[in-house]
This record gives sequence, structure tokens and C-alpha cells, in this order.
Amino acid sequence: MPLLELRGVTKYFGTAPKLVHAVEDVSFTVERGEVVGLVGESGSGKSTLGRLALRLLDLTSGSVRLNGESIEHLGQRALRPLRRNAQMVFQDPYASLNPRLRVASIIGEALDAHGLAQGKARQARIAELLELVGLQADHADRYPHEFSGGQRQRIGIARALAVEPQLIIADEPVSALDVSVQAQILNLLQDLRYRLGVAMLFISHDLDVIELICDRIVVLYLGRVMEIGTAEQICRNPQHPYTQALLAASPKPDPDRPRTRRLLQGDIPSPLSPPSGCVFRTRCPLATAECAGAVPPMRDLEGGHAVACIHDSRSIDWGGMLQNRKNDRVPPC
Repeated sequence: MPLLELRGVTKYFGTAPKLVHAVEDVSFTVERGEVVGLVGESGSGKSTLGRLALRLLDLTSGSVRLNGESIEHLGQRALRPLRRNAQMVFQDPYASLNPRLRVASIIGEALDAHGLAQGKARQARIAELLELVGLQADHADRYPHEFSGGQRQRIGIARALAVEPQLIIADEPVSALDVSVQAQILNLLQDLRYRLGVAMLFISHDLDVIELICDRIVVLYLGRVMEIGTAEQICRNPQHPYTQALLAASPKPDPDRPRTRRLLQGDIPSPLSPPSGCVFRTRCPLATAECAGAVPPMRDLEGGHAVACIHDSRSIDWGGMLQNRKNDRVPPC
């Protein structure tokens, strides 16, 4: 039984005729102890999907099952005990912490909400969590403004871990940090994953970051899934033109070859009026009249690899970038 299961998840904002199609018919799972990456451009619906998975937003249609239990129709009281199983780490380490509270209160709020520790046991648990994320116990008495961005994100991770969740949804947790600090936070998340056995839904617009930390990857475009597969399948043998374009847009440096980039033409369409048929067709080099007729179903390839495209996209070279990546070693997860 998957730890998290999304089936046909759809979310619209607004009212007809001005409906924002934020997420459309998305289905995938996160197994216990697994790290699944959710990747796509800004405006693809990644953060919305992360909030739907925790019922921070209500679904328009579809279902979300956490630990085998459907949560889409539960009230707030019924949701509270289930939310111990899943917590969120937010993108902005500056905005996600209350500046008026000391770190002990920020982390302790989660313990208080679920009645997990009081008195000296509470203090000991807060100190343990701070040390777990690479901070010191005496940092509990400080305010958020006394920390760097990377340290604040460590506090946010400690807060998420306070209730011993089985799943963490990390919404672009390193995008607001310097590159060197990004590496430290990614290493921390990897270490916590192995030490605690916690599963993650890791949201990012950067496939290089996703590749380093994730077991499987879900590629999202304008609220729809374009491709699903293992990190090796997606990054070494991408089958959807959009996945190939994402990879080609961030090539790895090669001193023996000029650094060229092949970028997608045009902007992502408005979710107020998404294209008919395949939503990627307005920017796709393989698009035909057939692509406008119907939404392409997910087509199974092999080994859990699936793609929502009616064409064979292997003929797209994107400047030779994909061949370069195929020769790279796949980082261990």
C-alpha cells in the first residue's frame, strides 16, 4: 500500500467562465521511504499539488489517500491526527517562521498541537531536533532574524520532523538559498531520509537538483503529468519533448564542447485558457493537428516509465545535450 496516493487530482480556482486550471487529472504514488521529485516550470501547478496532497487546499475532484485512508472529504478535526503522518517544508525560510517567536516556540508548537511532550521532555525533544538538523541546543532561545537563510531552513525542517512524520513535502526548499548552502540542505535531507526512513515529495523547477535526491520523477506542465519514471529513466532516456527541453536548458559544463542551450520558444500558456488536446502542443517541435484533438493518455513504456505523448520524441537532439547526459554517471540516491 503506497504511503501517498493521488488519483485523478484536479483543482480549479475561480468560477466559470473564468476558471484557473491549476491541476488537471494528476495521478501518482509515493511509496514508504521513497523520494519522488515533482518538476516543471513556474506555473506548472507544483506547489498547488503539494498543498492538495496535504489537504491544505480542497480538491475540485479526484482522491488523495494517506496511509490508505481517503482524506479529500475529511473535516479539520478528523484531519489533525492524520497530519502527524505528513508535514511540509516551505520554500521561503524567511517567511515560513514567525519572527515574534523564539525557535523553541516555533518547533514546540507542533509538539503542543499533538500533545507529544511537555516540560523537560519538550525541552529535550527540541534540543534533539535542533542537533538532528545540524544546529545547537542553545539556538532554541534565539529569534529567526538571528539566523542565516540556510539555518532558518534547518529550523523549518526540524519543525516538520517534530511529530515524526512518515512523509515530508518539500516545496522548493533550496531555491531561495545560495548554491553552496543548497548543497548543505540537500545533503541534510538525504541524511535524514536514510536515518529516519522518511519519504519525501520533493518539489523543484531544477532537474539537476531533482536528479541528485530523488528515486522517481514526475514531470508536470500546465497542471498535467507529461512523464513519470525513475531518475535514471527521466534524466538518461527522456521520452517527452518537454522533459527533453528541461534537460537541454540546463546542460552540464563540458570543457571540450561549447556550452550551447536550446530553449523552448514562447511562454507557458495561461491556465485560464489552456490549449486543447495536449497542453504542451503550442511549444512542441513535434506538434501536429492530431495533438489538438484529444488529451494524450499516459502510455506505459517499461519498468514503470510512462509518457503522455503520441509521438516518438527520440529524434529531437536539442543540441546534443541529451547524449552528453547519458554518458554521465547516475548519482546514488
